[in-house]
Parts: sequence; structure tokens; C-alpha cells
Amino acid sequence: MTTELAKTDGAAGTATELGRRLAGKYMTFQLAREEYGIEILTVREIIGLLEITRVPRTRDFIRGVINLRGKVIPVIDLRLKFGMERCEPTDQTVVIVVHCAVDGRPLTMGLLVDQVLEVLSIGPAMIEPAPALGQAAPEEDFILGVGKHERRIVFLLDIARILSSDDARELGRASAAGAAAGPTPGTETTGDAP
Repeated sequence: MTTELAKTDGAAGTATELGRRLAGKYMTFQLAREEYGIEILTVREIIGLLEITRVPRTRDFIRGVINLRGKVIPVIDLRLKFGMERCEPTDQTVVIVVHCAVDGRPLTMGLLVDQVLEVLSIGPAMIEPAPALGQAAPEEDFILGVGKHERRIVFLLDIARILSSDDARELGRASAAGAAAGPTPGTETTGDAP
């Protein structure tokens, strides 16, 4: 009985500490029917869907690069990165431009999402640890916790962990290739490019 009580207290203490650590403001967005949140401090801007130039020989989830006020930025399709079906862009589809550090290197990238919802303040009591889903869920690595808001569940993401080191290097190469090639009029493709 005492051992069970200690385990319960330990789990509650861990959840309380997690809640304190993750509490804050999150930009929430939707992919399919799921809602995700990223720390507002990582968000640089939200832009409508621009022309995305596909970079040859990159992974499917790297949709290509965009020219944002003269700076070439790689764009990741979060649906594809998370193993969801690709979908046609709508008037709600946007790119969230984020800045983070991956393996100690600064990285600016665009996240293609179905739609942005709102900025939420999520308090410590509204955050629980991510459920343990076993080996079948690699995305668990970058889910920091689960936020509860009214009746909604928001998966809180660690942007820096969405990409592996290899992914980050490939994203850097795609960005460099896009910058070197420069967008040529008439060769850009839309977000639907294969």
C-alpha cells in the first residue's frame, strides 16, 4: 500500500513539475482533426501559402523552399512528417515561420499546416505528460506534453525535436540549394508539387 502511494505521489510530482516547465503561451494549429501547439516565442510570423519550389532529391515531407523577402526558407509539410495523408491546400492553409536550434545550430523553417487556430495561455494545471504509446509512436519524442483547454486536447510540440539531425542537415542542404539556384520565373511550383 505504501509503495503504491509513493508511486502515485511521484507521478503527481512529475506531472506538476512538467506543468510548471511547459506552462505559457502557445500558437495552436490544426492538422486533420488534431490540434497542436508550439511555443509562441519560436514563431516569427504566419504567412499565406506562397509558391513553393521543390528541391530535387529531398524527402517527401520537405516540400521545398520559399523566397521570403529575399531569404530562402525551407518548408516542412507537418502532415507528411507526422505520417498523415497529404491534402490539397485550402484558403486556410498557412506557413508558420519558426526559429529554433537543432543540435546547437540555428534554423529558420516554415511549417505547412492546415490552419492556425489561436494563441492559448496554458497553465501548469492544464498540462499532463504525453501518454506512453510504445514503439509504434515515434512522434512521442517531440510531444512535450498534452494541454487541456475547455474540452480540447492540444499536443504541445518541441519544434527542435521534430527534425532528426539528418533531417536538419537535409533541410540545410535544401535551403542552400534553393538559394544557389534562385527562383527562376516560370519554374516555381505550388504547394501541390510532387
